[in-house]
Amino acid sequence: MDRKDFLKKGLLGTGMFVASASLGNTMKNEIDEIEPLEPIGYNHLPNPESKIKDNSVIHKADSRGKADHGWLVSNHTFSFANYHNPERMHFGVLRVLNDDKVEAGRGFGTHPHDNMEIISIPLEGDLEHKDSMGNTAVIRSGDIQVMSAGTGIMHSEFNKNDDQQVKFLQIWVYPNKRNVTPRYDQITLDKTKSKNKFQQILSPNPNDEGVWIHQDAWFHLGDFENNTEVSYQVKKKGNGVYAFIIKGSAEIEGQPLEERDGFGVWNIENLQIKATSENTEILLMDVPMTM
Repeated sequence: MDRKDFLKKGLLGTGMFVASASLGNTMKNEIDEIEPLEPIGYNHLPNPESKIKDNSVIHKADSRGKADHGWLVSNHTFSFANYHNPERMHFGVLRVLNDDKVEAGRGFGTHPHDNMEIISIPLEGDLEHKDSMGNTAVIRSGDIQVMSAGTGIMHSEFNKNDDQQVKFLQIWVYPNKRNVTPRYDQITLDKTKSKNKFQQILSPNPNDEGVWIHQDAWFHLGDFENNTEVSYQVKKKGNGVYAFIIKGSAEIEGQPLEERDGFGVWNIENLQIKATSENTEILLMDVPMTM
């Protein structure tokens, strides 16, 4: 398959439902469940502004797809729901990176998923989770939640507060094993471990630091003071790294990045990163570029 044909590949959707927390029923919003992409690959044109032009891509914050449903405002780094961009379907096995704001007392009603690793990182407020495995939990800033959808799960996510928004990152990663037994987990991070360095929050190893998923992927969070410089070593040969600036600003391999910008790099062994403002928070997602 040549690049032109590859960029045309891919279906989109979310399987997203909406309901008020006070309602017992849910209302489908007529958006289909996401479909597999074939094959998984680079799916990006090189970034002409970068010093490493042939192996990087930049997604500026204001270039993302945006959906405003009233109760939900979501910015999509990659094609999702009604936002479709054939050049922004995924970065390797990283399929979804949504920056979500949910109004008080509202949320995603019960809906299904299968064969996807789903990670939620709350930034503000309290997000209440319920699922078909019997789990009921609340996640807050400093927590990380993971679900392996596997053979199929039903779940809901609601803003537990009636007086403030909840903000969180919703991330989907293609698994390296299909039809696994569904599972749920969440942990509270020790934020002192991410001060001026990267703290591992996700890996493929259940016995390692952070949560784990069915994929050779590693996620790290770092909270940096201005002018702090660090180096990140790619965990596995063939992986690429997608950096998302949660807040502040930074330079990665000389590429200036602002709040909510995304920057992906592949065919590289390590990254040089410099914070260029106070309280710069960066999420690194180290993921396979092919299945």
